[in-house]
Amino acid sequence: MTSVCCYVVGENRNRLVFLQAFASFTSLFSFWRFFKGAFPLILLATFAVGGLVHSATVSASEEDPLEKVNRKVFKFNDRVDRYSLKPIAKVYKKITPSWMRAGVSHFFSNLNDVSVTVNDLLQFKFAQAGSDSIRFALNTTVGLLGTVDVASKLNFPKHDEDFGQTLGKWGLPAGPYIVLPLLGPYTTRGTLAYPAENYLSYYPHVSEPADRNVALAVEYIDKRAKLLAAEAFISGDRYAFVRDAYLQQREFLTQDGAVDDGFLDYEDEDDFYDEEFE
Repeated sequence: MTSVCCYVVGENRNRLVFLQAFASFTSLFSFWRFFKGAFPLILLATFAVGGLVHSATVSASEEDPLEKVNRKVFKFNDRVDRYSLKPIAKVYKKITPSWMRAGVSHFFSNLNDVSVTVNDLLQFKFAQAGSDSIRFALNTTVGLLGTVDVASKLNFPKHDEDFGQTLGKWGLPAGPYIVLPLLGPYTTRGTLAYPAENYLSYYPHVSEPADRNVALAVEYIDKRAKLLAAEAFISGDRYAFVRDAYLQQREFLTQDGAVDDGFLDYEDEDDFYDEEFE
């Protein structure tokens, strides 16, 4: 009986800590929403004036000409993550059942299918656009607002398209690698794509700030929780590993082809994220 009581008290304490941290975390998103919209554009304008947007087929040093600055920003982001988002994500993963986390992930993934479908059309992938439209309709209705991924079981698979990939398809080079404060890795092409990608997402269209901030917080905590297992793959120079993995992934997505790297040899992103590495 004593052990049961201790367990219940411990679980309640975990939930209380999580809720307190979550409340503090959501308050950051009012600032973050403005920052996300403005900073990439400011940075892109600076690079355009400096003439830094150039061919994506370049050496590692040319891909990352801002490495000294990027490393400092990366270190700052890493500390923020270590003392805020990562602990919250770990508690979130501990106190929520897997089926609930899967529902949260599917819900936000379903909202993302709107952007995916638009970018399918912009890349002239009409058959894929039709498939993704049906996927969105099925999951939104039969799948209970996207919380259940019934479309994949009916052979309408998830695709990953965004406006950065669309610009790449149109011939715009990726440009230098950039690490933005709080936002993480980007390329200059990614900063140019950001306004359109932001508009196609759900949160600019949620009128109530409190609802918008809570939705953003839940989405980012869920994403961070899924990445906990992936950290086991990081070795050596953490900055270089993340940079190279990011650039390879972006090239993989833009070219619709495989990258010869074991890090990306996963057919199902959810399988990759959900593996446990003790």
